[in-house]
Amino acid sequence: MISSNDFRTGVTIELEGAVWTVVEFQHVKPGKGAAFVRTRLKNVKTGQVIEKTFRAGEKLPRAHLERREAQYLYGLGDEFTFMDTQTYEQFTLSRDQLGDALLYLKENETLAVQFHGGSILGVELPNAVELRVTQTEPGVRGDTATGGTKPARLETGAVVQVPLFVEEGDVIRVDTRTGLYLERA
Repeated sequence: MISSNDFRTGVTIELEGAVWTVVEFQHVKPGKGAAFVRTRLKNVKTGQVIEKTFRAGEKLPRAHLERREAQYLYGLGDEFTFMDTQTYEQFTLSRDQLGDALLYLKENETLAVQFHGGSILGVELPNAVELRVTQTEPGVRGDTATGGTKPARLETGAVVQVPLFVEEGDVIRVDTRTGLYLERA
């Protein structure tokens, strides 16, 4: 059990039969009345975000997530096969379970898989990945003074806005949390 007074960003709790992560929290002590904790919670499985208010000191069950390293092997249709790097067991995840992680997933890449109660909740990508640009328009000479961007298709199928100097075949670093270009690798 965890008290609502102990909420911090990243803490996982069980609420209404689902696992939620605290995204934001604010302890409020009004001049009149009892203190409370205002939170923004994200459902670990579905990604739904809700705002919920708890009484100060309210006890909630804490969700213990287990993280294991896994290697992405291959995709076949809507199923994607991974291998646990400790036990060498293979398991498959659906397109829905992976969500936006598919945009940055390359074969043989290692990532963290979240488990809760023996079931798989989802995957955690590294904060940044290096991907090759497979298609983009050539930059126009002399157009770099404006700091403009252009769309570029990456080897995984993701489309990212990149600076004009990036060309086909370049390897770039992309932030997996925001989907933004970071730098050339």
